[in-house]
Amino acid sequence: MEKLPENIKYPHLLNDIGALLEKGRQTAIRQVNTILVETYWQIGCCIVEFEQQGSQKAEYGSVLLKQLSRDLKLKHGKGFSKSNLYLMRLFYLKYEKFQTLSGKLSWSKYCELLSVSDNFARSFYEKQCANENWSVRELKRQINSSLFERVALNKDKAGVLKLAKKGYIPKSSTDIVKDPYVFEFLNFPEHKNILEKDLESQLVEKLGYFLLELGKGFAFIGQQYRITLNNTHFYVDLVFYHRILKCFVLIDLKRGKADHQDVGQMNLYLNYFLKTRKIPKETKNP
Repeated sequence: MEKLPENIKYPHLLNDIGALLEKGRQTAIRQVNTILVETYWQIGCCIVEFEQQGSQKAEYGSVLLKQLSRDLKLKHGKGFSKSNLYLMRLFYLKYEKFQTLSGKLSWSKYCELLSVSDNFARSFYEKQCANENWSVRELKRQINSSLFERVALNKDKAGVLKLAKKGYIPKSSTDIVKDPYVFEFLNFPEHKNILEKDLESQLVEKLGYFLLELGKGFAFIGQQYRITLNNTHFYVDLVFYHRILKCFVLIDLKRGKADHQDVGQMNLYLNYFLKTRKIPKETKNP
């Protein structure tokens, strides 16, 4: 077998072709996803219109879906269970204008969104899922942990409406704080006294889940981050950097209620970062 003469540009050719193939595959997946979502939306539309024209009331709906499921599976194969047809029908009812749907979300993600009854909350999760590219598992976790309710807790009606329309976009240090935080992924036994060091190590060990709970824009800097003041060493439990707000975020873990000494210590840490770590374009530390 003949070999090509050595050419330093040949590896670039391979990389360029590989990149084109990957781009083409991703484009094809997105197009197939869009077609699938649109098809299921149209199926839901057909079911609803049939019910309306034939005066199909709620008591007959279950019978219709059961018969339709059986006949469609016989003719077209899998994917037409009664529950899936119910979701297609609900999909159309919740999104009567197809143009309002996000091309970034798959059918599986919309199935999770349909479990949210509140329209504002569902819209929020839809925008947030598209903005942050959540997986189905991540989306489900955020819904189950009531992210919308926690973020919207201290907002007025206008703020809640904005969340529903645009998702969660932090613009100030107070925007990035949730109350409460949910760490169910740690799987600590109930009613067990958890040591601060154990909580810290588990949060770092499951950093991906922790970052998801913290929200968009967080980058992990370090654990037990050492700072030195007047020849004395202090250690901040967890240090993050927020890419959107351009500021450091310091976390000091406490089991009980913080007292004045804890607040004073945190102010010491914040002032240190403000004086020694801040660059001109950065904001103050939260």
